[in-house]
Amino acid sequence: MYAAQLAKALKARTNCEIFGMGGEQMRAAGVDVVSDYSQVSVLGITEILGHLPQLIRAMRGLVNSARVRRPALAILTDFPGFHLRLARKLKSLSVRNVYYICPQFWAWRPWRVRIVKRRFALALCIFPFEEKFFADAGVPVKFIGHPLVGNVAPSQTRQGFFAAHGLDPAKPLVTILPGSRNSEIARHLPILAEACAKIQSELPVQFVLASAPGCAASLRQNWPGGIKVLIVEGQTYDALAHANASVVASGTATVQAAVIGNPFVVVYRVSPLTFRLAKRLVRYPPEIWNPAQVDVDGNLPIAMVNLIAGSRIVPELLQTRFTAENVAAALQPLLADSPERDQMIANLAEVRRALQPPPGTGSIPQVCDAVEALLAGKSPVSGPNSTASV
Repeated sequence: MYAAQLAKALKARTNCEIFGMGGEQMRAAGVDVVSDYSQVSVLGITEILGHLPQLIRAMRGLVNSARVRRPALAILTDFPGFHLRLARKLKSLSVRNVYYICPQFWAWRPWRVRIVKRRFALALCIFPFEEKFFADAGVPVKFIGHPLVGNVAPSQTRQGFFAAHGLDPAKPLVTILPGSRNSEIARHLPILAEACAKIQSELPVQFVLASAPGCAASLRQNWPGGIKVLIVEGQTYDALAHANASVVASGTATVQAAVIGNPFVVVYRVSPLTFRLAKRLVRYPPEIWNPAQVDVDGNLPIAMVNLIAGSRIVPELLQTRFTAENVAAALQPLLADSPERDQMIANLAEVRRALQPPPGTGSIPQVCDAVEALLAGKSPVSGPNSTASV
């Protein structure tokens, strides 16, 4: 999504040709997609093993394309397990690399920031506390604000959205974002369906399941019978904006929900082995999170909205705590006029302010400025690290 927004803006500015890895949004932005991201979209430690052949094919395809087409720059978005290796191969072809949306190395194997310094001409970060982390490691870095700020808004009024989908305006609406990966949908959907049944047995509510692009058919196929839910695709912002409260799988969607500003609960489940390994490896710098602040199971937060706020402003139900009973209990105070609801709305407004781009321009235009500076042989950053970027 972010890369597609950037590709569209770059083509409008520079009339450049862009190729790479992506999906339908990248194709719609005019990118020549030589490798489809759906083949390599996987999250986890043990989960990645089954995708190694697809990952290897995607890597070879991108490197071979770069060898033939000789791009001026490679703009790599997140996905560090893949992109750090790709950056090494591209640099050997004399391609300069830009990291757009830096991975969260401050939480997960922070030593990898040294690899960014060696292989990337510029790092662009979207969270305010990341700039210092990368700068302290000698990486040419620029905080650009979050691309969602200023770009997340409903396309319909609440009245129009409800009327278009036959929803009852007299009943509260719960929106569910189960995730976009097949593994996420498989793990989350049965629990979410059970939670919906429990909530509906206690409150007169209705449900919207907001599908990521290309996932609607899978959701319809796997949604258990017995509980009515409206599945919409391409209307996530409307579904979040017009919901009384939402249940959101941890990931980019939590930032979307925070920018929208309505209350929500974060859920997530991975394989037990992946969770145990991650729990041992994830460590946050004390300026981001007090390591003594863990939940009842000894878990640190994973939702970016809580890390930005520096406190647990939205509930996180992870692994064994992600149950239908806990989801229903967390949602109930958010579906009524309550102090919990009012406080969460106020806290989310503070997070939204923290994600604002620096004054004067939006996030995507700043990336375009930086890319144009690199293409012209100029430094897109100022300060002691600026010379490393040209």
